[in-house]
Amino acid sequence: MRTLTRSFAQGLLVLAPVAITIWIVWFTVTTLDRWLETSVPGLGIVIAAAGIALIGYLTGNVVGNRLLTWLEAGLQRVPLIRILYNSLRDLFGAFVGQKRKFDKPVAVELNKHGLKVLGFLTSEHFDDPQLAGHVSVYLPESYNFAGNLIVVPRERVHALDADGAEFMAFIISGGVTDMNAAKTIVDVPAR
Repeated sequence: MRTLTRSFAQGLLVLAPVAITIWIVWFTVTTLDRWLETSVPGLGIVIAAAGIALIGYLTGNVVGNRLLTWLEAGLQRVPLIRILYNSLRDLFGAFVGQKRKFDKPVAVELNKHGLKVLGFLTSEHFDDPQLAGHVSVYLPESYNFAGNLIVVPRERVHALDADGAEFMAFIISGGVTDMNAAKTIVDVPAR
């Protein structure tokens, strides 16, 4: 019975991520096909990807940039939409683009016993004199797209030599993925 239970759990660990990934891809493709009323399977996702790339290309020139500025100005005039739009724009901009914010991985010391939490340095300066000498660190949560922002004395924050995207994957996975995120190679002495 133990062998059967162990085999079932092992099969579930292998099959569940595969099945969930396939379902998400299938759901996305069929939903886009339905919205675009296309009979060719997968054409919706190709059209959506091409459209997104085209919009990205057009916003890179003067005319497209002006249209984007005009659109953003309109969104900034509506109070609730402004908050939602700014939050989403900053969230996406934190991961991709030229103004990435999650590119400074850090470890924050919690106590004198060496307990640390992993996160990203997001602000190194505050105008409020009560926060002088403090920095802000975003702590992503494992298996979740949420997190916490903490303000901590600068001397308790230590920069890590890690790639931001791989470091984020390590944290979100709860430390299950390999930590192969070093930007530079550290020489380990031979034994």
